[in-house]
Amino acid sequence: MKLIDIISSIALFRGLPESQLTELSEILVDQTFNRSVTIFSEGDEAAGFYAVISGRIKIFKLSPEGKEQIIHIFGPGNIFGEVPVFAGGRFPAYAETIEKSRVFFFPRNSFIELIKKEPSLAMNMLAELSKKLRQLTRLIEELSLKEVPGRFAAYLLLMGERGGNADIIDLDITKTQLAGLLGTIPETISRILGKMVNQRIIEINGRIIKILDRNALIEMSEGGKHLF
Repeated sequence: MKLIDIISSIALFRGLPESQLTELSEILVDQTFNRSVTIFSEGDEAAGFYAVISGRIKIFKLSPEGKEQIIHIFGPGNIFGEVPVFAGGRFPAYAETIEKSRVFFFPRNSFIELIKKEPSLAMNMLAELSKKLRQLTRLIEELSLKEVPGRFAAYLLLMGERGGNADIIDLDITKTQLAGLLGTIPETISRILGKMVNQRIIEINGRIIKILDRNALIEMSEGGKHLF
C-alpha cells in the first residue's frame, strides 16, 4: 500500500489532494512500538503529534495514588497528542500501546509550516479537535453524572454505533482496560455483565456481545433502569 494511501486513511487527512498527502509523507516519521510501551508521558515536551496506523493506543492519567484513569483508546485512523501542536507546551497525559502498534509521528514545527502553506489542513484539524471535544464532554458527563451500569450501557451503545451492526459489539479490550475507561474496577464490570446476561439484556460469546434488549440498555444509559 502506497504511503500516501495510508495517510489518506487517517481521519485528519481524509479528502486532501494528493499533493498535500505527498507533502505530509515527506515530514512524517514511521514508528513501530511493541505492546505496553510508553510513547510519551505526562509532562513530556510536545514535539509533535501521532496517528495510529495499526494497533491501539490508550491515553490515560495517573492519580497521586497511582490509579489509572483511561481517557481514550485510539485505533487505526485516529490521531492523538495533537492539542499541544497548536497550544505548545507539554503532553497532559500518558500514551501507551495496548498491543504492537505502528504510528506516524508528525513533527510540530514541520507540520505548522505545512499548515501555513495549506490552510485546508487547519480546517481539517479544527473539525477533528471539535469532534474530540464532544467526546471528552460526553466522557466527563458519564463519569460524573452516571452510575457505573449506566456508563457501561452507554459505552456498549456507542461501540454499536461505530460498528457495522449496532447490536453486535466486539469487546476488543480487557476488563481491566474497560474498567479504567469507565472509572471502576474489573470485578464491578464482571458483576454488571453477569446481571445483564441474567436479565436477557445482552448475550456474551467470548469477546462478542450481542444486544438482546436495546430499549433496556438505552433506559439504563439514561439512568432510568437499574440492575437488580
